[in-house]
Amino acid sequence: MTIKKPTLGFIGIGLMGKPMSLRLLDAGFKLNVWNRSPEKLQALTHAGANACDSISELIQNSEVIILCLADTAVVDAIVRKEIALSGKRGQLLIDLSSIHPETTRQLATLLHEQCDMDWVDAPVSGGVAGAEQGTLAIMAGGNLKNIEMARIVLAPLYQQLTHMGEIGCGQITKICNQMIVSCNVMVIAEMMALAKQSGVEAKQIPAALAGGFADSKPLQIVGTQMANESFEPVKWRVKTLLKDLNLALDLSSQQGNAIPMSALAAQLMQLHGKSGYLEQDPATLIKLFTKN
Repeated sequence: MTIKKPTLGFIGIGLMGKPMSLRLLDAGFKLNVWNRSPEKLQALTHAGANACDSISELIQNSEVIILCLADTAVVDAIVRKEIALSGKRGQLLIDLSSIHPETTRQLATLLHEQCDMDWVDAPVSGGVAGAEQGTLAIMAGGNLKNIEMARIVLAPLYQQLTHMGEIGCGQITKICNQMIVSCNVMVIAEMMALAKQSGVEAKQIPAALAGGFADSKPLQIVGTQMANESFEPVKWRVKTLLKDLNLALDLSSQQGNAIPMSALAAQLMQLHGKSGYLEQDPATLIKLFTKN
């Protein structure tokens, strides 16, 4: 028996949202889309998506609402000012954004109380390449019934989806992920700068370390970019890592935990951002450690 796919509404067509939406269309989902900048919807409408003039229109014509937005403030505004006013019983919101876990819990409670909508927080890891190839790692928070629906809806996007606990736990896990990624990228940047300045053929470092204890996806991807000074096209942004490190600092403060490595990474990331690199690829972090 063929199970009817739910109609999806996707809000936020950016670096990650566009390839994820295209994969959902390729998988046969009917997809309504909305973006603050409508011109970014053209590729999706050509692929069969329905561009909505408003978030209200999207919500009225979708069973599952998917968010992929920049930060906590944007998610908060759209949920409070739009979705909470138009949502209805039986709908599920899946938030792929990386935002503050406490805000996640507050917004989920608001939707449940105001329009009886359900919530799954499902931030992703794997970057644009993972979104394009459907190999993302997704860490999800919510009840079991809603998690199972998320598994079905998001199947074209992930290599693994792990249920981490109640609402908000997906976001906490993503913060943990970003602490590792950010510190890793930072030490790769200082290492690559040191290697170059010491006369090593830096382009060989990712291959030389492949398979060893120092190997990682960031080393193979970002390390190669740093060695080749290849910073375009932008695959992800410095401001994204900085935003997530600040979430880690706030969470650690709430829990009374010390996170000195991530705190230092946040300071260095902020310094780099203030030099005009917030919108640039994190591979540019090598410039922070390179002599003029």
